[in-house]
Amino acid sequence: MESFYFIGVAVIALFAFILCVVLFNFFGLWLRARIANAPVSIGKMVGMRLRKVPVGFIVDNRITAVKAGIEIPSDPLEAHYLAGGSVDQVVLALIAADKAGISLDFNRACAIDLATKGTGKTVLEAVRTSINPKVIDAPSANMGRLTIDGVAQDGIGVKVKARVTVRSHLDRFVGGATEETIIARVGEGIVSSIGSAASYKDVLENPDRISKTVLAKGLDSGTAFEILSIDIADVDVGDNIGAKLQTEQAEADKRVAQAKAEVRRAAAVAVEQEMRAETQKMRAKVVEAEALVPTAMADAFRSGNLGIMDYVRMKNVQADTSMRETIAKGDKPDQGTA
Repeated sequence: MESFYFIGVAVIALFAFILCVVLFNFFGLWLRARIANAPVSIGKMVGMRLRKVPVGFIVDNRITAVKAGIEIPSDPLEAHYLAGGSVDQVVLALIAADKAGISLDFNRACAIDLATKGTGKTVLEAVRTSINPKVIDAPSANMGRLTIDGVAQDGIGVKVKARVTVRSHLDRFVGGATEETIIARVGEGIVSSIGSAASYKDVLENPDRISKTVLAKGLDSGTAFEILSIDIADVDVGDNIGAKLQTEQAEADKRVAQAKAEVRRAAAVAVEQEMRAETQKMRAKVVEAEALVPTAMADAFRSGNLGIMDYVRMKNVQADTSMRETIAKGDKPDQGTA
C-alpha cells in the first residue's frame, strides 16, 4: 500500500510540475488576451507551441484585430501562418479596409496575401492602393524607354509620356493582371490613337483626345486595377518617319534598278563577245579561202586556163584597187575637217 501511495504522490507531483511549467510559459499571454477581451485558451496555446507556431505572435494579432472591432479566432490566424502567409499584414489590411468602409473578409484577405507572395507587394499595400489611388508612369522607368512613340497619318512621329491613375480592385486582385499589363495596354492605346490622327498637329492641339480614346477601350478589364484617369504628361514631335521610309524605299528601288541594269549590261557584253567570236570565225574562213587562191592559180596555169597576160592584168587591177583604197583612207580626215 505504501508503494502505491508513493506512486500516486509522484504522479500528482509530475502533473503539478507540468502545470506549473505551462502556467509559467502561457499564463502571461492568457491573462493579456483575457484582459483585452480576446481570450485564447491555454490548451490552444499549448497546441500552437507543439505545432511550432509563435504563440505570442498569433495572440498579439488577435488582440489587435479585436481591439479594432474585428473578431478573428486564433485558429484561422494559425492556419494562415502555417500556410506561409503574413498574419500581421492580413490583420492590418482588414483593419484598414474596415475603417475605409471597404468590404473585405478574412478569407479573401488571406487569398490576396498568398497571391502576392514573391511579388514584392502585400495585401496591406493592395488595400491602401484601393483607398488611396496610385500613379503609374507609362512607359515605366524599368522599360528602358522614355516615351511612347507613334506615327500620325502624315508620317510625322509623336512622342508621348502618360500618367495612369489606378486603384486596386480587390474582387479581381487574385488572378488579375498586374501593372505591366496596364502599361502595355495604355501604350498600345496611345499608339493606336496617334496612328488614327490625320496629322501630328491634331495630336499636339488636342492631347486630351488620346486619353479619352484610351479610356473608352476599357483597358482595365481582367486586371487587378481600376483605371481612374489617363493624363498626358508630355507630347513632343519626333522624326519624319514617312520621309525616312520613302527615302529607304527609293534607295531600295534604285538598287533593284541598278541590279537589273547590270544584268542587261552583262547580257549585252556576252552577246558582243559572241559576235566577236563569230566575226573571228568568219575571218578565219576568209583567210582559209584566200589561201586556196594560189593553188587554184597554179592549177589554172598548168591546165592552160590562165595565161601570163591574164595574170599581169589581175595584178594591175589589184595594185590599182590597193592604191584607190589608200587614197580613200587618206581623204577621210580631210573630208571630216571640211
